[in-house]
Amino acid sequence: MSRFASRMDAALDQARAAGLRGEVPVGAVVTDAAGAILAAAGNRTRELADPTAHAEMLAIRAACAVLGSERLEGCDLYVTLEPCPMCAAAIAFARIRRLYYGAADPKSGGVAQGARVFAHPQCHHRPEVYDGLAGDEAAALLQDFFAARRG
Repeated sequence: MSRFASRMDAALDQARAAGLRGEVPVGAVVTDAAGAILAAAGNRTRELADPTAHAEMLAIRAACAVLGSERLEGCDLYVTLEPCPMCAAAIAFARIRRLYYGAADPKSGGVAQGARVFAHPQCHHRPEVYDGLAGDEAAALLQDFFAARRG
């Protein structure tokens, strides 16, 4: 029996780096079935002038490139913030095995809040979902980022 080893620390590192670049501090990491990191990314929507350049989307694209496949069956995704509906749909399309996320997103979430993408009958793949992993730390990164912009 293998022991669970979270990769949320690597996702938090990506979120911190995104915040330092002036991006909303969200980070994501894709791991293989053994827990090895295949890809890691932070938000780059401003830098790339691309509204789809969310951390999850970038990490999924990079992991697909590493594996040479459009599917990430057996892979897990760690993300610091509840994925939005766009990212939740991409997670389903990529066939991610497990989704681990930190902070809930009552405003724009697509998993437990709002659209609840995985609950729709049109969603053909539903990952196992685990929320709240390092949620306080992930939420604090976001709160500090937005407070600095308002102040």
